[in-house]
Amino acid sequence: MTATLSAESSRNGKKPRPRASVSQVVGEILLTVGILALLFAYYEAYWTNVESGKLQESAGQKLDEDWNEARVNPRQKLTPELGEAFARMYVPAFGSDFNFAVIEGTDEEDLLAGPGRYVDSQMPGEAGNFAVAGHRVGKGAPFNDLGNLEVCDAIVVETYNSWDVYRVMPMSTNGADRAAEAADCFNETQVSRMAEGDYVNVSGRSITTPDRIDATYPTPGVFDTAVREGSEALLTLTTCHPQFSNAERMIVHAMLVEEINKSSGERPAALEEN
Repeated sequence: MTATLSAESSRNGKKPRPRASVSQVVGEILLTVGILALLFAYYEAYWTNVESGKLQESAGQKLDEDWNEARVNPRQKLTPELGEAFARMYVPAFGSDFNFAVIEGTDEEDLLAGPGRYVDSQMPGEAGNFAVAGHRVGKGAPFNDLGNLEVCDAIVVETYNSWDVYRVMPMSTNGADRAAEAADCFNETQVSRMAEGDYVNVSGRSITTPDRIDATYPTPGVFDTAVREGSEALLTLTTCHPQFSNAERMIVHAMLVEEINKSSGERPAALEEN
């Protein structure tokens, strides 16, 4: 049949269509893969942001409703269920419009709605480690700019009854340098503990592997889930690293420096920093 078709093509004055070369086929496959990759990147970087924005807005509205109800009914239960918002996080260095409702839990569904608390970690303001995970690209990307945080930058957490102000810890490894970095925003006891005490190995920012769950323990780097007597109140933020990859984790550690009871009517001065 091939010969017949070739003969007819020859009689019609038409040349047989050349077969595609291997390089052409490979090129078309690569082009298709490239287009699919671009579409996926668009979905991850844009469309998931839209979806997450709606979920975050809904979580924030529900949080306001819960807090308002608790003011009317002091017996209102405020212990969060998985997937519920229970606090707000502000990072003044990222702009006055940066604030996210913090969700209970770190499952994918939880993190789609906003940054989520590791359920085995402590709550805001408590001694130990309040640990929170968040996406860096797409899905709201609350932690996209963690790599821009500097020593002493404020991270403010608002709960129903308090404002908790944390400051990013020193990033140097040398004790004297750590003391110098911390002196601007931590008290003398905290400076000493970060320069030569039990927090000497806790860096303000580091890159590690996903299996280093000890970063979320009460004393980061110490494989003990018990909160030691006299522990400081820490905040740990975790996100994927580098961008568009989950091969590693970026970790930011901060220490509580101020706690304001909301009944005083005061707001932290740190909220006005930029």
